Amino acid sequence: MSAAALTRTRIKFCGFTRGEDVDHAVALGVDALGFVMWPKSARSVNVEQLAALSARVPAFVTRVGLFVDQPAELIEQCLPYLDMLQFHGNETPEACQQYQLPWMKALRMRDEVELSHEAQRYHQAQALLLDAYRPGTPGGTGETFDWSRIPANLAKPVILAGGLSADNIADAVRQVAPYAVDVSGGIEASHGCKDADKMASFVRYVALADAR
Repeated sequence: MSAAALTRTRIKFCGFTRGEDVDHAVALGVDALGFVMWPKSARSVNVEQLAALSARVPAFVTRVGLFVDQPAELIEQCLPYLDMLQFHGNETPEACQQYQLPWMKALRMRDEVELSHEAQRYHQAQALLLDAYRPGTPGGTGETFDWSRIPANLAKPVILAGGLSADNIADAVRQVAPYAVDVSGGIEASHGCKDADKMASFVRYVALADAR
């Protein structure tokens, strides 16, 4: 079997607020679960909720905390319940690096963003998460961006986000071939409340795209 045939797109579901949704995502074999710690988000949780939700996550599923230019004191309170950090604001590489956990940097795809430069700037990141740009909204826009802007030889693994759902995820995987995909609104019944059928469909269509 060729190396290409062994390739699998990793899946991250983000924006969990309910324990039953965490349980269902784990049962579907999702690789990573995201918890939004930014209080202005409709999907946000506090530290106590994070602790309870993360306790339901078994070994080998990555718990990711999402932060947007937030105080180091808050991030440090969250560290015992997380395996990885996701920075969605204007954090410098030095700010991202200080917590002794693996981290990824989210980039909103403004017209002026040059991904090769950003990959160099955030060279210590485990990955770059690429999301749609909407002024004043650091993530969860439900919008896509022009995937052709992503160079095939980027020096960092790409996590593709922004407006993904079961309707377009197969095209996204085939066109971009990202290391991983990240979805929040596309698997929801309402903000923070996941839909079991949408979650299952998303996982199924990623697998079908990988098989081609």
